[in-house]
Amino acid sequence: MKPKIAPVQLPLMAAILITLLAALWAGLIRVGWQWPALQPLLPSLHGPLMISGFLGTLISLERAVAIKRPWTYLGPVLGGVGAVWLVVGLPLPVGQWLLFLASVGLTAVFTHIIRQHAANYTVTMGLGAICWLVGNALWLSGWPIFRLVYWWAGFLVLTIVGERLELSRVARPTRTTIRLFTVAVTLFMVGLFAVLVWGSDGTQIIGAGLIALALWLAVFDIARRTVRRPGLTRFIAVNLLLGYVWLLVGGIAALALGQAIAGPLYDFMLHAIFVGFVFGMIFAHAPIILPSILPIQVRFHPILYGPTIFLHLALLLRALGDVGGWQPVRAWGGLLNAVAILWFLGQMVYLAATAKRSHM
Repeated sequence: MKPKIAPVQLPLMAAILITLLAALWAGLIRVGWQWPALQPLLPSLHGPLMISGFLGTLISLERAVAIKRPWTYLGPVLGGVGAVWLVVGLPLPVGQWLLFLASVGLTAVFTHIIRQHAANYTVTMGLGAICWLVGNALWLSGWPIFRLVYWWAGFLVLTIVGERLELSRVARPTRTTIRLFTVAVTLFMVGLFAVLVWGSDGTQIIGAGLIALALWLAVFDIARRTVRRPGLTRFIAVNLLLGYVWLLVGGIAALALGQAIAGPLYDFMLHAIFVGFVFGMIFAHAPIILPSILPIQVRFHPILYGPTIFLHLALLLRALGDVGGWQPVRAWGGLLNAVAILWFLGQMVYLAATAKRSHM
């Protein structure tokens, strides 16, 4: 029996996919490929589309599907409309307002969740939603991306580490373990506020917080145990552990670099976090998340390791181009990262289609 889905779920997934493709295209133009832009502002919207449009709407939709209350779909609907609005080149302020209101919706959802079940992990994910809200508010207010991007990073990082803390309950973490987690999150949040005032010093505090979170995940996350198990469980763990390495690298880069406006090293720091860590988490959880928000089943197959390995090797190539100042290497690394993401999406479609046939 097929699970019931809300009428907006399929249109929202279409909007999410369109936004991802547009964000990838914009990123490739920014990294140096001389390709036509779909509309004049698209290259400058790479970050907002990828973070607020694609990931913000996807995370909001996932929460709405889990809660199953009609009002919770307002946020992802606003996010999907706002993202497509920006993709097609309609007036920027309207798209910014739509994405801001989408983040208000997700914050309201987590307020509801925390009222129902207050715990360290729900509060952490709620802080992530607030980070998205603050980042969008700063963007709407005219703050430059290089100053507010850390708040968007906080949205994704805290959402992910909150989810991992929730899953770590099966390992019965000690009070010391939870305290260390709290210290790491607090340090990271202090950095987010500090970057608005002091710039470089704040970025370095953020870097220290990211390092602390990466080390906590590497030591205490259950992926260290589950990587020994076969099948999908191992695949998830491998992606998680690789992602934690990139989070550590991004934290070290932020600590060493401080405030940066643009340039290859700034590119290296951000993509270590957003590609290495965040997309590592997406690859890990997609076989579980997609069936929860779409009427499909996705069977696991080891072919999924192909785009996973390719993603991280391409990011390493891009990192070498960034650090070494080799623009062609950097551009090819960015292109191959996009290929890895599209390859993974294609394999998910194939595995969903073959899973459907195997159950007929």
